[in-house]
Amino acid sequence: MTHTATSAGRHGEATLDSIAWIKLSSVTLPLATPISDAKVLTGRQKPMTEVALLFVEIETGQGHQGIGFSYSKRAGGPAQYAHAKEIADELIGEDPSDIGRLWTKLVWAGASVGRSGVATQAIAAFDVALWDLKAKRAGLPLAKLLGAHRDSVRCYNTSGGFLHTPTEQVLENATASLASGIGGIKIKVGHPDGKQDLRRLTAVREHIGDDVPLMADANQQWDRATAQRMGRAMEDFGLVWIEEPLDAYDAQGHAALAASLDTPVATGEMLASVAEHYELIRQNAADIIQPDAPRIGGITQFLKLATLAEHHNLQLAPHFAMEIHLHLAAAYPIEPWVEHFDWLEPLFNERLTISDGRMHVSARPGLGITLSEQARAWTQATHEAGKRP
Repeated sequence: MTHTATSAGRHGEATLDSIAWIKLSSVTLPLATPISDAKVLTGRQKPMTEVALLFVEIETGQGHQGIGFSYSKRAGGPAQYAHAKEIADELIGEDPSDIGRLWTKLVWAGASVGRSGVATQAIAAFDVALWDLKAKRAGLPLAKLLGAHRDSVRCYNTSGGFLHTPTEQVLENATASLASGIGGIKIKVGHPDGKQDLRRLTAVREHIGDDVPLMADANQQWDRATAQRMGRAMEDFGLVWIEEPLDAYDAQGHAALAASLDTPVATGEMLASVAEHYELIRQNAADIIQPDAPRIGGITQFLKLATLAEHHNLQLAPHFAMEIHLHLAAAYPIEPWVEHFDWLEPLFNERLTISDGRMHVSARPGLGITLSEQARAWTQATHEAGKRP
């Protein structure tokens, strides 16, 4: 097999294939109902009406394929797509198995924009696609390629408990989620009047009973004093965790809060690099860490963070993107949680199986997903690099 000169001598006898073609797609997913959490009630954001997604499809000279995605809410989607267009050519002719090296190559291709935020979120879509390709080539679900500790993961629902949803509807949504096989319920908190949060929590706890796992998410909207006061008031609800009680970057505040409460503290979803998560870990700022693979640069970076988290005996509850995080959670040694959102389901032809409180890894190779016709219809722009075999 001949290799291009651009490989700079890296390709040798062990290289059996190379990336021939890449397709980028910018997709806008409309939400049926505008979504509001505490960030809307504090005036920091407008209700969310859509999710912007960046899809990357990769094909090799031997016909192996992979698909990956990243996403952005409210803003940033066009920037991810633009950055991905600038760096896509860097992968043409490369060995798709060299995922770690390729992640670094893409980082250096856009070094001036740093190693977090939009830049790494764009790289994440390529990285996820490469891992999907590797697992498909091996004929294995991604969880099995990584080395699964379990074939199913505890799951909880978030999408039924947003602050724009009246309490009675939250209760109906919780009933439906539990009936569908989901194991836990998370509701949003962070009303300007904390008593309203406590009333909603009381209603939900009474409705689902004491044995159903219940979580509360303040979306970073409390200051330290409010978080302390609300955290103490919520101790009696038996919560699995209080999520994002403080600003995502307030590691010291989270550490002090975690040390003072019996209820575990969870955070991390908004951080955009392993380095930012390490600061949380270093300061003992979370009992449960909540990384988001598309936000921190993909699966390659997630695995680095998972090793750090395990070393510190942290629980893991990845944020959003259950189609990716199911596999990563299944490969984490300490029993984790996965967040169930049905928002992205119209984008894919397949559905994840949920029963008995758990989300199950399917036998399908890779991530086990293919893009639907609806995803194609919601596509705003596409870009191709290389030539399809």
